Amino acid sequence: MGLYDYYLALRFRFDSADTPDHVAVVITERDLLEQGAYDTLADFLDWAFEHGTERVTVSVSVLDEAVIPTLSRELRDIESPYPIAVREPGDTERVDEPVQVNIGLGGKREFANVVRSLAEEVDAGELDPDDIDAEEVEERLVFPDEPDLVVKTGAERLSDFMIWQSVYAELYFTDVNWRDFRKRDYLRALRDYQDRQRRFGR
Repeated sequence: MGLYDYYLALRFRFDSADTPDHVAVVITERDLLEQGAYDTLADFLDWAFEHGTERVTVSVSVLDEAVIPTLSRELRDIESPYPIAVREPGDTERVDEPVQVNIGLGGKREFANVVRSLAEEVDAGELDPDDIDAEEVEERLVFPDEPDLVVKTGAERLSDFMIWQSVYAELYFTDVNWRDFRKRDYLRALRDYQDRQRRFGR
């Protein structure tokens, strides 16, 4: 670790402000084509847990769904300090592992699946429409946990990421592309998070 990285780490460590329990990172399938991309992701997981995070969600936006099986295989094999759960389009099983990977299951698709599920239960007489509330929606989400901090590299757009879950998250955009993302960039995101006053929509 360089001197500047050490300086950032010390500032983070001695700041009394809250740190994110759940960090999410949004990348693209194109990012994962870059040399060393999976090594960067493995490092990212190490950095996150090293600095107090309890859960990490990795969201991979996909343009060509033909690449999903390859991405899924590679991401399941990535080195991680904690167990990994990978979900793809069509998956409905909820995740609860410390590392959660979403490949191509965009927020719009996930929410549409929830709406369809609710409609089917109402049609079958299993659910009263008046009983549908936020909890009913959240119980059907594949990725139910709300991130505290969402990190997006390369551009200021979320790529259809966790529409429901990230509504109160702190968003951190960096011009640094994934292939160049280093520990100092992650520490900057943490310091930015500590400097904010979270309002949770208030």
